Amino acid sequence: MKRKIAVLGGGISGYGSAILAKKKGFDVFLSDMGKIADKFKARLDEWSVEYEEGQHTEERILDANEVIKSPGIPDTAPMVQKIRERGIPVISEIEFAARYKGVAKTICITGSNGKTTTTSLIYKIMVDAGRKVSLGGNIGESFAYSVATDKYFWHVLELSSFQLDGCYKFKADIGVLTNITPDHLDRYDYKLENYARSKMRITQNQTTADYFIFSADDPTTQQMLVEMDDSLRAHQLPFAINTAIASGDGDAILEGHTFTATVGKKSVTIDTRKMKIEGMHNVYNAMSAALATLAAGVDPKSIKRSIYDFSPVEHRLEPAGKQNDIEWVNDSKATNVDSVWYALESMKRPTVWIAGGTDKGNDYGPLKEFARRKVKALICMGVDNAKLKREFADIIPVIRDCNTFEDAMAAARDVAEAGDTVLLSPACASFDLFRNYEERGRMFKAWVAENILNKE
Repeated sequence: MKRKIAVLGGGISGYGSAILAKKKGFDVFLSDMGKIADKFKARLDEWSVEYEEGQHTEERILDANEVIKSPGIPDTAPMVQKIRERGIPVISEIEFAARYKGVAKTICITGSNGKTTTTSLIYKIMVDAGRKVSLGGNIGESFAYSVATDKYFWHVLELSSFQLDGCYKFKADIGVLTNITPDHLDRYDYKLENYARSKMRITQNQTTADYFIFSADDPTTQQMLVEMDDSLRAHQLPFAINTAIASGDGDAILEGHTFTATVGKKSVTIDTRKMKIEGMHNVYNAMSAALATLAAGVDPKSIKRSIYDFSPVEHRLEPAGKQNDIEWVNDSKATNVDSVWYALESMKRPTVWIAGGTDKGNDYGPLKEFARRKVKALICMGVDNAKLKREFADIIPVIRDCNTFEDAMAAARDVAEAGDTVLLSPACASFDLFRNYEERGRMFKAWVAENILNKE
């Protein structure tokens, strides 16, 4: 009799997990309370995976031997509680996919800030070096789908605390922790230490053959290292700008405008003034990426070339400019709720959120807690904004209804104040007002350049 796998959530992690489970011979059923994107349905159909949307059929889900849960679904969700009451194991896509990756190694990046840039930079360095590598986790393709459909020697994975919470036997061959700052505390009993312990799961199961890369400037990380005492077995590779460090295994230290990253007998020196990504936070990101790829055996000269050549990821949390202490961020590629969830997760300032377009049956439930805590104003940009306004009417204090791009941008400018971030993260397809998300993102950047950055 086939073992039964139930998958909760039909986003990127969900469809990938279902396809991998199908390939491995499981009896698979995928369930999503919202609407599944057509492109994901097409892949599920291609692999003959049974699925449902708009509901949860409890008897089928509770009949599973194991459940793979999307990270956007909280443990407090009624369906998840029922699953746990039955004693059915609940795991993440990452845990499941790792069982079948074979000899491939993983470089895993987590942290409160800088994950996407660091992950993207590491991936670029690995690709430029000619490695057979996938990009997954919060960005790129589903880790599980990559394992199911191709043979890679490396997987570069951006991981949230929620994904790590669903990992038990999974191991990062190279683990990167960018930093730990207060976030998601509502899901961790409002205790920073609980959230921090989830982040430190990046080190679980690591052996003396593995590497752990972390910020020596981050006080919470340092506190957690003290708490772990001697339980950390991996080679430790700290990086720092403000703290004097020296590690026998390697480290990365900024002196003036130059940092040197060293792992074992190999090192690379980077002039930060030659980097296309600006700001001290990107120096941290580059240091951790250099350490990770040195640990992966990439030639230092290749690392240097890739770091100097790396540009911000277009249309994915892409900085579009800053004026009068107001940041403008282009996340036009976020055409579904899952992508917006990660965008709102990353926001550290009061946010003016521009959303809307062609709705695909979105379930906005996973975004509401972030919206309540982080979003000061919602600018609805679309032909029909009724659903957006209805869903967030009692959550976001200011909502503007705009039917054109120009009106939406003007409204965002009027609402934003010093200390805010204006975030274009639509959660919808672009086809009501634009040809595609690229056009939408480029129009956003062009408007900011003309109307914000060129103004005195």
